[in-house]
Amino acid sequence: MWTPVQSALGRLCAVGKGGLGQGSSGRRRRGRTSPGRRPLPGWRSIRGRVAVVITVPICLLLAVAGLAVHGRAVALGDARTTRSEVGLSLRIQALVHQLQRERGLTNGLLGGEEEFRSPLTATRKRVDTALRGMRHENTVKDVVHRHLQHLGDIRSATDTDTADRAATLTFYTTAVEALNAVDPVAETATGADPQLRDGLGALRELAAAKESVALERGLLNGVFAEGGFHGREYLTFTEVRATRVAALARFRQIATAPQRAALKNAFGTEDARRATAYENRAEGADGGSALRADASAWWDAMTVLVDDLYAVQQSVGDDVRARADRLSHDAEAGLAASLGAGMLMAALVAGLAALASRSLTRPLGALAEAAHDVARHRLPATVARIQQSPQDHAELLPPSDVRDNPDPLPLGGAAEIAEVAASLHQVERTALRLAAQQAGLRRNTTESLADLGRRNQNLVRRQLSLITRLERQELDPDALAELFELDHLATRMRRNAESLLVLAGQNPPRPTAAPADGLEVVQSAVAEVEQYRRVLITTVEPVRVRGHAVADVAHLLAELIENGLTFSPPTEPVEVHGWYDTEDDTYCFAVVDHGIGMSEADKERANARFSDGGEEAFLAAPTRFLGHLVVGRLARRLGDGTQVHLFDTTGGGLSALLALPGRLLAPAEGPSASPPPARPAVSSLLNGFRAGVARAEARSSQGASS
Repeated sequence: MWTPVQSALGRLCAVGKGGLGQGSSGRRRRGRTSPGRRPLPGWRSIRGRVAVVITVPICLLLAVAGLAVHGRAVALGDARTTRSEVGLSLRIQALVHQLQRERGLTNGLLGGEEEFRSPLTATRKRVDTALRGMRHENTVKDVVHRHLQHLGDIRSATDTDTADRAATLTFYTTAVEALNAVDPVAETATGADPQLRDGLGALRELAAAKESVALERGLLNGVFAEGGFHGREYLTFTEVRATRVAALARFRQIATAPQRAALKNAFGTEDARRATAYENRAEGADGGSALRADASAWWDAMTVLVDDLYAVQQSVGDDVRARADRLSHDAEAGLAASLGAGMLMAALVAGLAALASRSLTRPLGALAEAAHDVARHRLPATVARIQQSPQDHAELLPPSDVRDNPDPLPLGGAAEIAEVAASLHQVERTALRLAAQQAGLRRNTTESLADLGRRNQNLVRRQLSLITRLERQELDPDALAELFELDHLATRMRRNAESLLVLAGQNPPRPTAAPADGLEVVQSAVAEVEQYRRVLITTVEPVRVRGHAVADVAHLLAELIENGLTFSPPTEPVEVHGWYDTEDDTYCFAVVDHGIGMSEADKERANARFSDGGEEAFLAAPTRFLGHLVVGRLARRLGDGTQVHLFDTTGGGLSALLALPGRLLAPAEGPSASPPPARPAVSSLLNGFRAGVARAEARSSQGASS
């Protein structure tokens, strides 16, 4: 006898655990879909579009500022490079100056002037000191290694008088030319500053002229010491003089007036004129004739001229370095100014962009909040107040809901936004008016249907009273059977009328004087369905239902039984079970069918209608779900603890479970009528049902909190 319960409710309670969770999750999803303002990222938002529009000119501005900063940075780098290269050039020329002196003294010593030996020793020490100062300069270090690595051998050969005078002169000249070639001033870019460009050019030309004078000094020093030219020495002498003249001419073209004056003073001294006289004498000895001249006097005069030229060279180098320092300082100041101006302009543009974006988004945000407030609060509150008000004012708008003057916009709102606000305010008035009209129309329709239901209910009651009297008077079995059928049809009509009143919310519970037995409640429900012959009441454990809940419980069971009969084959019975759970102090009715069943989505929606008390408006719900709304409202009217759930039946079909709390159960009339304890199989099913209900309540509370 308990096999149907185990087969039907076993699957029912097991699946109920998941079904309850689905119903709760469905309610949570509906709770989260309430309209709300969500920020739209990127180009879809006004803030994003304003940012994109402002970003383009900012990028262009930063690009222009970047070019300016780059130009300033390049100028600063060039100025610093020029300054360091001028310093290196002056150190190289100091080494060249000492090598030129050593070259001249060495050439004179090889020509036979022994008095040059003592100053040559001092000059060699100065050359070595200058060479040690160049050890950290990579470029100069390579040149020294290539061209001066045999300097010790040359000196030794000179001291032992075994060196060739022409080869020795060539050795020193090659080394000097190599040093002048790696002089950074000779390769420095001219740059954009004319004064610096001319200063560098003057420094190069003066170095070439000084080398020519120093080479001429060394060459003639040996010639005068030996007493004449030999080989190609005279040709070298003329070439050196021509190089000097050309270099001095170029120097005078680009040098400043003070620099030309310093050069003129260097060639205007008495020693310079005496050196010129010696040059003229050497120029006249082109035929290999003997040349008688004091080599020491020539050396002294030319050394003074070379030293004076070296002083002019240092003066020009100081001028160039001072100009490079000034340009470096100006470039630093310009770079700082460009960076500051660029950052200031970028900050200004960004601030203006933020201000413009805020002036648009703030009023629009306030406008959106007002619209959401109307949609979420004011409009539903107005409709609810109209529906609950006893007065008939469906065509009137409450003065507290719509004001003649819209809310003022925040500061900075544009005229266009004000127009949009006015339009939305008008839309609000129209929406509220239409909502009020619709609410009034719905209420009037509900009242009309309720009035029609009450009329039908009164007529059915009178009809049932008349049929009852006829049944008492009728003795013919065939006629009495027809009266019973007529009585059954009238009972079904009464249930439909009561369902209409339940949906309209105007059906007070039928008064019942005394509690009724659970089996009587089930029989009353079966009497109100059409195919009552297919209903199989298997086992209903004894229980007494309180009088005020008897009619509603019977009506609720009738709706569930009718649903099972409608959606199951005409040859399959619909089973009704009832058992008492002493642990939870609840009584459960189960209606089990073996029909087509329901999809998961339909079961989820049906359980939601049962659990929320049928709050869905019956005028908006599909007609095939009106029975679910009736069940949900009846369950809510029965009070807290009353639960209705749908589950799948094992083997196909649908099962409905109604759980009544202990407060709806009346005390037993005697010890013999006390309900027996639940059997083990049903007890386990109840435990599963309680666990599913607990999870559903937990998920429902969690969804409400979220």
